[in-house]
Amino acid sequence: MPKASIKAIAYYLPEEKLTNEDLNQSFPEWSADKISNKTGIFVRKISSKAEFSSDMATKAAEKLFAEFDIDRNKIDFIILCTQSPDYFLPTTACILQHKLRIPTSAGALDFNLGCSGYVYGLSLAKGLIYANIASNVLLITAETYSKFLNEKDKSNRTLFGDAAAATLITSDVGICEIGEFVLGTDGSGAENLIVKNGGMKHLELNGVDIEIDGEFVRNDNNLYMDGGEIFKFTARAVPDLVFDILAKTNNTINDIDLFVFHQANEFMLNFIRKKIKIPEEKFYIFLKSCGNTVSSTIPIALSEAIIEGRIESGNQVLLSGFGVGYSWGSTILKF
Repeated sequence: MPKASIKAIAYYLPEEKLTNEDLNQSFPEWSADKISNKTGIFVRKISSKAEFSSDMATKAAEKLFAEFDIDRNKIDFIILCTQSPDYFLPTTACILQHKLRIPTSAGALDFNLGCSGYVYGLSLAKGLIYANIASNVLLITAETYSKFLNEKDKSNRTLFGDAAAATLITSDVGICEIGEFVLGTDGSGAENLIVKNGGMKHLELNGVDIEIDGEFVRNDNNLYMDGGEIFKFTARAVPDLVFDILAKTNNTINDIDLFVFHQANEFMLNFIRKKIKIPEEKFYIFLKSCGNTVSSTIPIALSEAIIEGRIESGNQVLLSGFGVGYSWGSTILKF
């Protein structure tokens, strides 16, 4: 049986930033301290007006190639996870093949998932390797959610930042082996986190700002999130997800050395951690300097945990992604 391993991870954050002090200027009722206490975020990195998912993805991949001495000519598949592609068509992954000078013999595709996207991407890459379709899969996550946000939307603007991450998954020896997966979907929650206009069903961008008692509620041209419903979904689904992957792999919480979840916000993460009874020292959080970067939160956090020495040879690291869709997924990496 072949193995699928992560060879290396790199990520890119845009230069522009949105601080809590900046947000306080726009929303005086929310102090910088209130925002950081509520979210655990101090700074979000924001793509410039002329910077798009393919640009950030290219920079993340080039950083991966340079830092880990990876031969781009040996990559035989590109998978891009994004909900903010450059175009409806062509596939942004095809554009990346050209920009990154990867051989034309490589396959390339986009898939549209958000906060669970990295785990799903690992499952797709492992499947390609196990099916002997590819040997070196470049998985990229790239998102410019900031371009979906209404300037009056203080709730979402406090959370989301832009980023891209690049991961090489290989049939060769890597830093960790990718284990089994648990994946799930519940489309009944689709409208609780949505950009309603712009697709074929509502092609025209003709939304108007809806306000109640002077408070911005939504504009269907922009990202809408029902925070209460998302919180209830997360509190319900994520503990089951974690226990399901532990059961599937014959592990317990004690067998896991580090838990790396989608970095939604610090309050939600700690609520889940306490509900599952994960020891704080085994739970990794990294979002204060970049915000919720959607599908890139897990690879960014995983990369930082490796850099900080939080992961050692022989460790097991449990990844869990969850959110828009609703969708969720989990796997265990064996270092």
